[in-house]
Amino acid sequence: MLHERPQRRLLDDPGVARAGAGPRHGAMPSRRVALAGLFVAMAVTASAAWPGTIATAADAGEDRGITIQVTSNGWHTAIVVPRAAMPADAVPEAADFPDTAYLGFGWGDAEYFPEPEPTFAMTLRAGLRPTPAVMHVSGLDLPVGVTFPSVEVVDLTVTASGFRSLIGFLHDSFARGGADRVAASAPGLYRFSKFYPATGRFHMLNTCNTWTARGLAAAGLPVEAGGTRMADDLMTQLRPLARTRATK
Repeated sequence: MLHERPQRRLLDDPGVARAGAGPRHGAMPSRRVALAGLFVAMAVTASAAWPGTIATAADAGEDRGITIQVTSNGWHTAIVVPRAAMPADAVPEAADFPDTAYLGFGWGDAEYFPEPEPTFAMTLRAGLRPTPAVMHVSGLDLPVGVTFPSVEVVDLTVTASGFRSLIGFLHDSFARGGADRVAASAPGLYRFSKFYPATGRFHMLNTCNTWTARGLAAAGLPVEAGGTRMADDLMTQLRPLARTRATK
């Protein structure tokens, strides 16, 4: 069972408060902190030479709004959407999380992201050359701020058409190889999450936070995706757009 695996904390594991649904990992080991610091330095250096583009806002004439959330633990960002607002046939992999109120989506390096004990070599491979990616999907029964009380949560309102575009972006982020649905490739970070093969290639100029920014841009939010590498690159853009909550 997942909770019987060695307890350690991945780079993007913010800690889980909900009873009976704790993370598979304990405190972040010093080696991971050091490796994360290395990746930060690599990404910051590369960002200085990478141009960005500004996404346009969604159709202003559409007044129906849908609230989504973006979470950050300082390293990694993810997108959380209300399950009830999703079309029934959207993102077939969501069927692996029946009866959940929210779905969280994150993207990252296929080797480093799920690895219990990442090595220095893994960090270099993830940062210096394009590598395969994975999607991390979580099925949440409670609001994300309750489930993950230590993360920063930003509420964002998008139009109905913007939400449909975001769901299309999430759908297209899964690598299905021509099939209607892809099976999970590995257990997730939590007992209520799974990893799946993803489209795209991860590298220091295309990180998990770049992916999140592209999704928000697809939803019509005025987010600069091209220059977004680190979590705070994105959150700095989002905080003025909506009320930030430490908890919900």
